Order: sequence, then C-alpha cells, then structure tokens
Amino acid sequence: MTKKIRVAFLIGDYPAEEHKRRADVALSYSTSEIEVGLIEVATTAYNRGNSPAELELVAPAFIDAFRRAEAEGYDAAVPLGALDLAVDAARSVVDIPIVGPAEAMLHIASLLGDRFGILVYSETSLVLCRRIVKRYGFTDKIVGWKKSGFHLPDIIGNRDQFLKNFVSHARELVDEHDAEVILPMGITQCPVHVNPDWLADQLGVPVVEGIGAPIRLAAMLVGLNLKHSRKHWPRSPLFPVIKKS
Repeated sequence: MTKKIRVAFLIGDYPAEEHKRRADVALSYSTSEIEVGLIEVATTAYNRGNSPAELELVAPAFIDAFRRAEAEGYDAAVPLGALDLAVDAARSVVDIPIVGPAEAMLHIASLLGDRFGILVYSETSLVLCRRIVKRYGFTDKIVGWKKSGFHLPDIIGNRDQFLKNFVSHARELVDEHDAEVILPMGITQCPVHVNPDWLADQLGVPVVEGIGAPIRLAAMLVGLNLKHSRKHWPRSPLFPVIKKS
C-alpha cells in the first residue's frame, strides 16, 4: 500500500468560527494520496491592517511551527495566508518542502495565462501584496489590482457587501483589464467565503486560490522527491536537524 503524502497546514490564532472555516477548507484538499493536517501557530495575522513590522514579528512563531511540522513527520508544509509568512526562513531551518501560498498562486497562474488580475482586502494589504509580487518577479504580469474594501476581521460582519464587492471587482478585472487569470491574494475572500470553481464559471477565466493550490503543489514536490536547493537556501547553523517522531 502506498504511503500517503502528509502536508502540514499552519494556521494561527483566530476566533473559533474563523479558525474552523479555514481549517475545514484546508482539510477538504485531502485525497486518497494526500493527508492534510493542521499545525497551530502561536501568533496571528488576523488584524485590521498589517505592515512589514507585523510580518517580522510573527516570523519566529511560524519558524517554530514549521519545525514542529517536520518533527511530527509531515512531508511538506504550507502556511495560511497570502503573505507567505516566514517561508524563506523556514527553507533554511527544515529539510521538507515549504510552499508559500502567494508564490504557488503566481507560478500556477503563469501556466494558465499571461495577464493576472489580483483581488486584495484593503489599501494596507495592497501594499504588502505588491511587495510580494515584486519579490517573486511577476509584476509585469499584473494588469489590475482591486480591493474588496474590508479589512480581514471585518469581512464576516459585512459578508453580503463584501461578496457583492468581490464578485463585481473580479468581473471588472476580466472585462475592463482583460485579465486572463484571477488571483484572490487574501484567502478569506476565496476560497474561505467564495467557491473558486463557482467564481471561475461566473468569470469565464481560471481562479487560482491560496489554500488548495499550495497544498497540492507541496504534495507534488514530495511525490517527485524534490527539495529546496541548499545553494539558494543554505542550512542555518542556529537550528539543529530535527529528529522526526
């Protein structure tokens, strides 16, 4: 019998119902060949606006969670959220593949089209996501940015207006900016509250979301026996090799 590939999904501190929504979506990407499990992170990015300062502050907790995932025998790990929290650092402290949601979305989208439309939460998330896209070298593929108009913690209390804004702006990106692929860089938008398959049917273009895409991509790397280059991500001497349980 073939051993299942185990992918850890790292999830921070959220209100109980919000935590369950995200966990349920992540676990739904398990298959007969892939087992998705949850690793709790002792911090949160569930804020009304984040800056580069907040991203730096949560990094140690995410690094610890990545190390716990490896110690618990997971074959790969994915952090929650399109900010790709501590992904670069984690690749230098663990030996399992680490896949950032934003990076996965961008690379998968490049196989599906050349013109990307991106949806973010608000002005603050727009600034952070532009930095991420620039870091990964995909700026020239972005034809438009739209904001759904709500900070992350405010979406659930304004769900009807959020959904109206989100779908309307997604259509604008396709119809007015000629976007060929839609990327919701803010997974509370999609797939947590909006089904990506339904949205793709409405828009007529593919929608690449940030939970299933990185989970399945991480499993693919494991299946192909591929790991991160140690020439690009040297092993940190500050973190000893973990003995798996």
